[in-house]
Amino acid sequence: MWLMGFLGAFVVIGLPALLARRLLGMRAGALRVLVAALVGVTVSGTLIGPQLQQPGRGPALLTLMLGTGLLTAMVCLVALDLAVPRGRVQPLGRLRALRGRFARIRRYSEIVGLLGRHGLGPYLTGRQPTGGTRHEQLARELREALQAGGTTFVKLGQLMSTRRDLLPEPYVAELSRLQDRVPTAPWPQVEAVLRAALGAPAEEVFARFDRTPLAAASVAQVHAAELRDGTRVIVKVRRPGIDRVVERDLDIVQRLARTLEARTRWGRSLGVEELARGFAVALREELDFRVEARNLAVMRRAAGERRDGGVTLPGLHEELSGEDVLVLERIDGIPLGRARPDSPEHGTKLASTLLTCLLDQIMYDGVFHADPHPGNVMLLPDGSPALLDFGSVGRLDGGLRAAMAGLFLAVDRGDPAALRDALLEVTERPEDVDEQRLQRALGQFSGRHLVRGAAPDVRMFTDLFRLVADFRLTVPPEIAAVFRALATLEGTLDRVATGFDILAASRSYASARLIRQLEPETVRDAARDELLALLPVLRRLPRRIDRISGALEEGRLGVNVRLLADPRDRRVIGDLLGRVLLTGLGVFFGVVGVQLLQTGGGPRVTDDLSLYALIGCHLLVLSAAVVLRTIHVLTRPQP
Repeated sequence: MWLMGFLGAFVVIGLPALLARRLLGMRAGALRVLVAALVGVTVSGTLIGPQLQQPGRGPALLTLMLGTGLLTAMVCLVALDLAVPRGRVQPLGRLRALRGRFARIRRYSEIVGLLGRHGLGPYLTGRQPTGGTRHEQLARELREALQAGGTTFVKLGQLMSTRRDLLPEPYVAELSRLQDRVPTAPWPQVEAVLRAALGAPAEEVFARFDRTPLAAASVAQVHAAELRDGTRVIVKVRRPGIDRVVERDLDIVQRLARTLEARTRWGRSLGVEELARGFAVALREELDFRVEARNLAVMRRAAGERRDGGVTLPGLHEELSGEDVLVLERIDGIPLGRARPDSPEHGTKLASTLLTCLLDQIMYDGVFHADPHPGNVMLLPDGSPALLDFGSVGRLDGGLRAAMAGLFLAVDRGDPAALRDALLEVTERPEDVDEQRLQRALGQFSGRHLVRGAAPDVRMFTDLFRLVADFRLTVPPEIAAVFRALATLEGTLDRVATGFDILAASRSYASARLIRQLEPETVRDAARDELLALLPVLRRLPRRIDRISGALEEGRLGVNVRLLADPRDRRVIGDLLGRVLLTGLGVFFGVVGVQLLQTGGGPRVTDDLSLYALIGCHLLVLSAAVVLRTIHVLTRPQP
């Protein structure tokens, strides 16, 4: 008996909702189907239920009741999908994430309160304080707020300080002063990280391990150690628990970015959501020391292939390195920020060596150090430089390297037309860009900054980025990393060789690269590579020419063009025809149903219900179901 009751309840309650989901062709969870089923049963029972209790009407109106429940369930599913799109609400997932949400809300309130104390609250909603605020004061308040925000926000400010194409100069100058000032992590916590990463206590793996760190930053701290074979190394240990803190703050940064882009004009103009997404990817890579180990291995291999002995790169002990610990060869020297060259000639040679190294990494290797600030450059006892910290590395594919080579050559010639073509090749251009006006603007830029004798400065990079922003050219992150590295290196070189002309040195490098490309050996290698690539085509070419000429001689030459050969085109046409057909069927069923309802006579199902009227009601229900499916298909987001 209970089985019959269960089957009856399923037919009355569940079947209409399941059929509604099937007819609409939508994915709906069990909760939505249950809600739609209850609404359908309630409406159909209220409208048709009393009629079923009258003698002789049960069998005739049962199908109409089911049809009404089906139509109501379809309406409910479409309404739920429009009001709350699928995937937005997941009750079980929300319950599991409730604890993390409370922690995020607490941290979110701290950040908003911090911004409010520094007078930045109105800018989150798109309003500006009355009376105006000077850029210098606002930049200082922003720096202090980011400094107080912790690791993630300090890193965000440091990244923002490199985007002269997006921020005015007062903000760039102020955010450049951000520094990681954090206390050292307690040794028991560091020891736990080392034991988990190495599989044994540090005293068993190393012959000597200094518990007092050489340096401490927001992401990691560095300890001196010595291997069993006497090799002196440094051990970079990720700060305990920093990954959870960073993930929580990154979620807040991305939510703030979405809010700013939705509510503020300046947020939309800067594309802050995309910037936040790129920042999150870069910071997560910096937290994973395996990424830094791979970067270092690639750069050492590329330097070895170029036989570049001018700049030293530390050796990697890969067998002891992992996600949380990085073991590197220890390099003795003085950080470039505190070092002084022996003579002006030594400073010039040092600057030239660093610039050539970075340009070789950009133009030949495709992997380059993206943050060559003075703290990441070491001056060795023999006077040569060494690069440190490979957590921030840029990558360029072959096409972008060729485009950058064209840009350097255009700068060397000072040709506005070539500079325009090269700039459009390395950026993402809008469809309506005025190329003639862009060329004139680049001509003015060349006249100010690229003439012989002009000294490059921060203003040159600022003017270039402003020009890019004015013409709405989007700089890809890879190219932005190149400009950021060059701008950072320009400040580094000025410390060791005051007045070093980076523009003249870059021109000399471009000329030398062009001369190197024209050397007989280089030309021979390039011709050989091109010939090897074209050889399969050249082998097939005579047969194809003979086949075409024979068909032309016999009058059989023709061109076959297949319409809708692309599956995407066929899918679009099929979807369009399906929607038109569904709409036509819905209208047809509706018109026929209305006509049958207005038609008198015919066989009687009950005393006051004819067969024509019953069929007309069913056709109207079917018409409404087809129209609802069409509405759902038209309003759902396209993949």
